[in-house]
Formats: sequence, C-alpha cells, structure tokens
Amino acid sequence: MNPIVKTIELPDGRTITLETGKLAKQADGAVMLRMGNTMLLATVCAAKDAVPGTDFMPLQVEYKEKFSAFGRFPGGFTRREGRASDYEILTCRLVDRALRPLFPDNYHAEVYVNIIMYSADGIDIPDALAGLAASAALAVSDIPFNGPISEVRVARIDGQFIINPTFEQLEKADMDIMVGATYENIMMVEGEMSEVSEQDLLNAMKAAHEAIKVQCKAQMELAEEVGSTVKREYNHEVNDEELRKAVHDACYDKAYAVAASGNTNKHERGDAFEAICEEFKTKYTEEELAEKAALIDRYYHDVEKEAMRRCILDEGKRLDGRKTNEIRPIWSEVSYLPGPHGSAVFTRGETQSLSTVTLGTKLDEKIIDDVLEHGKERFLLHYNFPPFSTGEAKAQRGVGRREVGHGHLAWRALKGQIPANYPYVIRIVSDILESNGSSSMATVCAGTLALMDAGVQINKPVSGIAMGLIKNAGEDKYAVLSDILGDEDHLGDMDFKVTGTKDGITATQMDIKVDGLSFDILEKALLQAKEGRMHILGKILETIQEPREDLKPHAPRIETMTIPKEFIGAVIGPGGKIIQGMQEETGATITIEEVDNVGRIEIAGTNKKSIDDAVRLIKGIVAVPEVGEVYKGKVRSIMPYGAFVEFLPGKDGLLHISEIDWKRLETVEEAGIHEGDEIEVKLLEIDPKTGKFKLSRKALLPKPERQERK
Repeated sequence: MNPIVKTIELPDGRTITLETGKLAKQADGAVMLRMGNTMLLATVCAAKDAVPGTDFMPLQVEYKEKFSAFGRFPGGFTRREGRASDYEILTCRLVDRALRPLFPDNYHAEVYVNIIMYSADGIDIPDALAGLAASAALAVSDIPFNGPISEVRVARIDGQFIINPTFEQLEKADMDIMVGATYENIMMVEGEMSEVSEQDLLNAMKAAHEAIKVQCKAQMELAEEVGSTVKREYNHEVNDEELRKAVHDACYDKAYAVAASGNTNKHERGDAFEAICEEFKTKYTEEELAEKAALIDRYYHDVEKEAMRRCILDEGKRLDGRKTNEIRPIWSEVSYLPGPHGSAVFTRGETQSLSTVTLGTKLDEKIIDDVLEHGKERFLLHYNFPPFSTGEAKAQRGVGRREVGHGHLAWRALKGQIPANYPYVIRIVSDILESNGSSSMATVCAGTLALMDAGVQINKPVSGIAMGLIKNAGEDKYAVLSDILGDEDHLGDMDFKVTGTKDGITATQMDIKVDGLSFDILEKALLQAKEGRMHILGKILETIQEPREDLKPHAPRIETMTIPKEFIGAVIGPGGKIIQGMQEETGATITIEEVDNVGRIEIAGTNKKSIDDAVRLIKGIVAVPEVGEVYKGKVRSIMPYGAFVEFLPGKDGLLHISEIDWKRLETVEEAGIHEGDEIEVKLLEIDPKTGKFKLSRKALLPKPERQERK
C-alpha cells in the first residue's frame, strides 16, 4: 500500500489534502479529501458499456453525511441515516451541475459518483469540498472526463473575499456564492447576497476562479503520478453519416422556417417541428424505421438546434418572435384565493405560478436536525412542479431534486427581505401551473406578491429573470437572451438566473454549457438581466405597490412580550400546568423560550380578546404582589373560616370570613360567594415569615354609617 497524497494551500494558509490508493481500491477512482478534521471520501464507478439505445449522460451523484462524523446519533425510531436531507440533495446538485457538461457528448455509460462525509469538526463547511473530491476521484480513474473541475465557496466579509470560509466566518458575510469551474472556464455559480452590484458578483467569481485553478492543477499532478491520464476506450454511438446528411438536407430549411415564424404557442411550435421529422420518416418502410428511427430522431434534434441558434445569431429572431432583450407579456393578481393568508398568481408568457402565504406561530417552525446544523427555520418556501404544467400525461410522485433546488433558489432570493425578529413563521408554497421558461423566477415574483398581499412588511419587493446565451464555438458572434423559453434553455449555452431588489442582487444560479465564456460576456448578461429585472419589478408594483397595512381578518394575531428570566418557570408551571391552563382558558397559543437572557413570549390568537386575556394572565404571573393593590381573582375553594382566592396566576390568598363583608357572617355563602366566582379583593398583608397573603373584600365596600341610639 503506497498511497499518493497531494496538498493544496488556500490563500489564508489552510490546506486541503487529496489521498488516493489507500481506501476503496476496487472503485474506478477513490480519493479521501481532508481539510482540518473534515474528511470526505469520493468514489466513482462507471459501467463498461452503455445500455443500448441510451443517448444521454446517465450520471448519478450522491452526497451523504454520516452522523457519526460529528459524534452524533441520528434521530428517528431506527437511529440510522435515512433519506437524503434537503442539504444533501442541494450538495448533490452543486456537484452534478459542474460535472455533467464535461463528459464527452458520445459517452453514455452509467456513472455513479458517491461522496461520503466520514469526519467533521464543525469548523469547515463540507459542501464546498464535495466538488473537488468528486473531480479528484474522476481524475485518478480511467473514466473519460474533460476535467478536472473544482468548486469553492466565496464569502465577502468586511469587503474582503474569503475562499472556503468557516461556519463562524460565514455568519458575518454579506455575500455567499459557490463557484464551479475548470482550469479555463466558469461552469456553475449559485449563491445569495445582500443586494450587491453586478460588478461585485463578477469580482467574487474571478476570486473563486483563481483559487480553483490551483486546485485543478493539483488534480492534474495527482493524475500524472497515479498514471490515469490515459482514459478507457469506448464506442457508445454507431452513426450513419449518410443518413445524418440526408436528414440535414431534407429538414434544415423547414426547421429554420418554423424557428423564424415567431409562433408564440409552445405546443403549436413543437407540433410543427415534430411534423417535419415525421414527414421525413415517411420515406422509409416500417422495417427500415425499426433500425433507423432512433438515429433520425437524434440527427433531427441536431438540425432543430442548429436552425434555432442560426436564426437567433443571423437574424436576431427568437422562437416566439421576440427580440433578444424582450420580456414576454406579464400579468399578475393578488388575493385570488380567499382561504390562505395571502395569495398571488404571476404569469409571464407561458409560465405561471400560483403562490400562497401561510402565517404561523413558533410551533410551526421547521426543525433542522442535520449532522452539522441544528436549529429552527422561520421562513419556508416549497416549490411544486406537477406534470400537467407542461402538458405531460403522467402521475405526480414525490418531491424531486429539481423541485428542492428550484425552491431553495427562490427561498434564498426572498429570505433577506423578511424583517428581522418578525413574529410570524412564514410558509410560501409555489405551485407551477404552466411552464415554458424559468418557473423558479416566476416563484420569486409570485412569492413577493403573495407576501405583500398577506400584509408581511417585507423590506423591498424582489423580482427574478432567467438569461440565456447562444454562442457557437469558433465564432465571435453571440446573443444574450432575456427571459428564456424552455427550448432556449435546452438548446442554448447558458441558464443564468438572477434575482434582486431595485438596489441589488439577492440570489443567483448559473449553469454554463460552453467553453471559453469570457467575463465580458457575463458582465453583459448581468447588465441585461438588471434591465429585465427592473421591468418585471415594475409589473409587480402595478399589481400591488406595497404590503397591505394589516393582516387578513382570518390570519392569526401575534403579540410578543419579554419577562425576566427568573419568571420563565413560573409561566410554564410544573409539568407545563400553568401555561397549558392559560391556553385552555383563553384559547390563545402561548410559546416561551429564553433568548438573550430574557424570556421571550409569543401569544397567538384568532381574536384580540383571547390575546388580551392571555397577556393579562401572564402579567399577573410575573407581577410582584403589592400590599394595598386591588386584584380581580377567582374563588378556588370555600372553607368554614373563609375562602381561598387566586388573585394572581399561581398565587392564592386567604379571604377570611371577617373580611368578606362589614356585617357579621355565619357562612361564606351568606355573602353570595361560591367556588369559581370572580371577585375583586385588596391585598392587606404579606406574612413576612410564611409569605402567605391576607385578602379583603370588605375594604372595597362602602362602610355603613353607624345608626344613632334612640
């Protein structure tokens, strides 16, 4: 056993090591990455041959964090790791999006990349290391791959860019982006920021790329030492060049005509493209088509792609007739649904989101119990993409990775605009009812509208846009496209989503499928995106200019109050008896927690009276009984010598029979007092030894005048 180790030094002096040849040696490639006490094992295995008929890249990336890595037991009944968490899914997507475009176009064998976190120290953030580990495993394998790549996180702290910041450092950042790149080109960007400028984002990407170049160089050296620079031979495509030419000659002009027609209807346009291919197939017998149909479809796809791209580059005509910087027609509406606390419909072209806002209490917080992150989240956003939104006839299953990723991007875009210490837990649900173009950006816009409709006093409204790019290799000519269609995403070279307020960018996600994309082109795309964002923001503000002044009548009302820390136990009571009793009595929901060395209480109810009653009871608990004060209390029990009255929550005093009335009483009942009655009493005395309370009712009654003797 002679493991090979490479060391990478970060700009701040910390190091990352890549080790291969020691673990998982039966995999095609395996690398153990270590940074501090955080260790990730990445393995990659590829099938020797492609499944017949496969014409895509069947790549599967998995990322898993072991609870034992941080000395923890998993939650749940089985006490073992279960389905992937959202965090693990998002990390998988980050790696997948950087790797997938770099496999050869004609390589179709199944490839499985597994990244497992086996050790963690809670200092360094592992998701920033997963892409490097995966690429290194590919680098030391014989699997064909046009890498290496690496990914780094860039945070801006006090105006300085930090590469792969620690958890503690990240809390102070106003910019948090993940960048994936080869030695030559940026491949992927995703992140969130506090309303930064386009130039700030570009500078962060440049800083990331410089660090990535060092990490790619180390992988190249590692591959040289391992001897894995020569990749396996494969033959996953059998082509018929004569047939390819026949398809192009017969179909290109017709496909170009459809591309230039400017038809705004997605399905009509798709049917027209499909009819061209079907017409070509009529030249062949059923027996011939059994052999050639798959090849014809593949070659025609290339023809359709070329026609669409040339139409844009040569004539400036897009599939639906728009100019390159033109936004599709937009309409929106708020309060469409009466039941939710806020709702909105946002439609841009053939993309539509119906979004709702639900306001909840502290009890509705999402509990986060990942390996390295524990806590609660008060702002939730869930995105759903049913098949009918694209006209597909298939069943709707569980939430997929794409839905998790798109929802997370929209969440990042909006979360910075929720006011600090906002008392409500907020849940946005975006259901995509139509889709042709970025539905995640429609979710951002619909989410903004629904929040304002719900009366959430957001800091600023947010809009989002998806940008595309058409650029043929070897040509200087290119086109940046605003508000891309689904086909322009599929057949184009870039999908660049940008969200922001009028004052700056709040989130971004970019995937690039072409080599040699310069920062000048990225800058043009960002500036064109800003124009589009401002146009869309204007349309949003035409529908609703600012958040509603008040919540909807059926929304819960929440009042917050703080109490001294030492009274928390008194409000809760033994076994929760006091707080549960107050909730039952008032109908309000009461939650309490210690924050910053004080007790923070949230009281939620459907009407003002229930909240006011709860506030009164809590104030009674935390109030210090004062001699001479008058209290409204409840008779808890009747005794021969008097009654016990709870004049403050949890505080009972004796109302002696002699203190009930000015006249002499034989029984308490003579005064019309019974258990459960509410009466006003005055605190006369607190026994200094026992702390017992002496109450009086007669002190509040007018003293009868003494009758004169006759």
